This record gives sequence, C-alpha cells and structure tokens, in this order.
Amino acid sequence: MYFVSTQRFVKTLIVLVVAGILISGVASSVARAQNAGQKPAQAAPPAAQVEEPRYREYRGVRLGMTEAEVHSALGTPKESEGRQEFYALSDGEMAQVFYDARRNVWAVTVSYLGGRGQAPTPEQVFGGPVEVKPDGSVYKMVKYERAGYYVAYSRDAGDAPFVTVVMQKLPD
Repeated sequence: MYFVSTQRFVKTLIVLVVAGILISGVASSVARAQNAGQKPAQAAPPAAQVEEPRYREYRGVRLGMTEAEVHSALGTPKESEGRQEFYALSDGEMAQVFYDARRNVWAVTVSYLGGRGQAPTPEQVFGGPVEVKPDGSVYKMVKYERAGYYVAYSRDAGDAPFVTVVMQKLPD
C-alpha cells in the first residue's frame, strides 16, 4: 500500500501530466488558429476520416456517467477533492475522474506507473500504428468530433515507462 507522501507525489504527478496534455492541446489549437490563413503545402486528411473511437471507456466508466455510476464501476475513491476523484486500482494503476457541475464525468485520466500496471498499447487505444520517437516515447491525441471527445496517449521512454491515457469531452 502507498504511504501518504507517495500518494501525494503520485497525485501531483498525475495532475501535472494532465495539465501538460491539456496545455499542449491548447498550444496546438492556438498554432492552428495562427496558421489558419496560410495554405499548407499538402493538405492534412480531413478529421471526418476518424469516425469512431476505440477507447470508449475505462473499466466501465464512460464520459457523461453520473457519480453514482462511476462508484458502481470503480468502487469508493481513495480520495475526493471538489470535482475530481482519485482511484488507486493497484500499485501500478491510478485513475482520476473529473466531474462537471452536474456531477457527470467530463474526463478520465489513467496512469500506469513504471511498467507495473497493465497499460494498453497505443495500437489498442487508437486501432492502428503510431509514431514512436527515437527515444521510445510516444504521444498522440485524436479528436473524435462526432463522439464529442478526444483521447490522448503518452508514454515516456525507458524500460519501465510511465503511460497516461486521457479521455475528455470536447468543449461545447
């Protein structure tokens, strides 16, 4: 079982990873907006080609579920703070569930720590190959406009990688 200081460290680490993913998404959107007037040399494939997400739920938890439905799927959270709950599902797998004002799920972040958790592969999350950087790390985010949410996958380099999978509603 985790010591309190380890739980705080992991909780802080998860919050920082989520913030980094969200910030990179915002920065990407700003860059696209700034370049909107410029015509690219080669057009990117339309977003409509990405029809249905493969990653639709985490352990029975889907976006839009009520807090009671989440508790039925994951049990009692280890910690609850405002509109978010923290779950330690094993020594190597932790999840954060974020709620909107009506206490419906708007985001789920799952972290697999140092190779100890059963992290999904990016191919399992997205249904196809992903680009692996020379150091072995991976980052990919796909917006599923029709489904109303995005999925992001991040894996750092090394023999015992830290993997984070995020599923979050798109803004209305």
